[in-house]
Amino acid sequence: MKKILLSLIIIGSLGLSGCGRRHALKQELKSALAVAVEQEKAQAVRMEGIEGKLPRTFENGEVKVDSPYNWVSGFFPGSLWLLYEYTGDEQLRTYADEFTRRLEVLKDYKGTHDLGFMIFCSYGNAYRLTGDPYYKSVIEQAAESLASRFNETVGCIRSWNTGRKENPELDFMVIIDNMMNLELLFEATKLTGDSTFCRVALSHADRTLKEQFRPDGSCFHVVDYDPQDGTVRSRQTAQGYADSSAWSRGQAWAIYGYTVCYRETGRQIYLDQALKTFNFMKNHPHMPADRVPYWDMDAPGIPNEPRDASSATVIASALYEISTFDVPQAEEYRTYADSIMSSLTSPDYTAAPGTNGLFLLMHSVGSIPHNSEIDVPLNYADYYYMEALKRRNDIDKASNK
Repeated sequence: MKKILLSLIIIGSLGLSGCGRRHALKQELKSALAVAVEQEKAQAVRMEGIEGKLPRTFENGEVKVDSPYNWVSGFFPGSLWLLYEYTGDEQLRTYADEFTRRLEVLKDYKGTHDLGFMIFCSYGNAYRLTGDPYYKSVIEQAAESLASRFNETVGCIRSWNTGRKENPELDFMVIIDNMMNLELLFEATKLTGDSTFCRVALSHADRTLKEQFRPDGSCFHVVDYDPQDGTVRSRQTAQGYADSSAWSRGQAWAIYGYTVCYRETGRQIYLDQALKTFNFMKNHPHMPADRVPYWDMDAPGIPNEPRDASSATVIASALYEISTFDVPQAEEYRTYADSIMSSLTSPDYTAAPGTNGLFLLMHSVGSIPHNSEIDVPLNYADYYYMEALKRRNDIDKASNK
C-alpha cells in the first residue's frame, strides 16, 4: 500500500510539474507577443518616413531596408497582420494595410519565384483577416505571375534567373525554398476555381520530392535541371557549407513546405516527408540542447559556428500546425515546438525592447558563403516567430473552449 501511495504522489507531482511548465511557457509566449507589438509598432513608425521601402535586417548599427522587389519584402507587413489578428488593435491594421499596399507592384512581376513569400505573407494574411476583395485581386494576379515560371517538361517552377551567362535560357535552377511559394498557388485555386494553380503546385512538390531529398530525409539546397528534357544536371548548395551538407534553413523550408502540401491535399506522402526531414534534424548529433540549429548542421567549426534562429522559427511554426493534424504522437510535435519557443523567448535570442534595430530575434544567418547577414536579426525570422507564437496561442484558446 505504501508503494502504491508513493507512486500516486510521484505521478501527481509530475503532473503538477508538467502543468507548471505549460503555464510558465504560456506566460512566456504572452509576454513575447506583447514585446512584439511594441517593437513592430515602433518599426512601423520609423518606416512610414522611408517611402517605398521595407525593413530587412539590422547590421553594423544600421537598419537595412529593401525595395518591394526583394524576396523578403512581404514579411514585415505580414508580421503586422499577425499582430493585428492577435490584438485586434486597429492601429496595427492601419500599418499592416499601408505596408502591404507598397507591394502591389509585384502582382504582375514575373521575375522571381518568391511571390509566395512576398504576396502571401502580406496580401494573403490581409485577405484572410478582412475579406477585402482588393487583396483577393492582387493574390490572384500574383499567382498568375508565379505560375508563368512553370516548365511542363521539368515539372517545376523555375527559381533563379541567373546561372549560365553565356546561354541563360539553358539554366533552370530549383531551390528547396521554392516549396514555401506553393501556398499562394493552392490559395489561388480556392479563390478562382481554376485548378491549374493547384496542378502546378502539385507537380512542383512531386518532382522536388523525387529529386531533392537524400535517403536520410535531408535535402539538397539546389537542383539544376535541363529545361529542354527535364533531366537533372547536378545537386548542390548555394547557402550551405557543402553540396552534401544539411543547410539548416533549407531543411526548415522542406518541413514547412510539405506540411502545407499535406494540409492542402491530405496526401500522406507529403506529411511523411515533412516528418522524415524533421526527425533528421531532431536526431542530428549536432542539434544543440536549446534546439536552435547551427546555420549548417555539418559546418566544420561546430560548436563554434553561428546559430540560425530563422531555421528554428520555421520548424516551430510547422510543428505547431502538424500537432493540430490527426496524426500519431501529435502532442510530441507540440512539445518539441514548445522547447524551441522557450529558447527563442529567452534573453539569449529575444532582444530587449528598443534595441536590435527594433527587430525581435537575434542570431540568424542569411548566407555565410556569400558573407551576407551573419549573426543578425532577419525579418523572416521575426515573421515565422510571430506565426509560431500565434499558432501556439490559437492552440491554447482551442483547448480552453
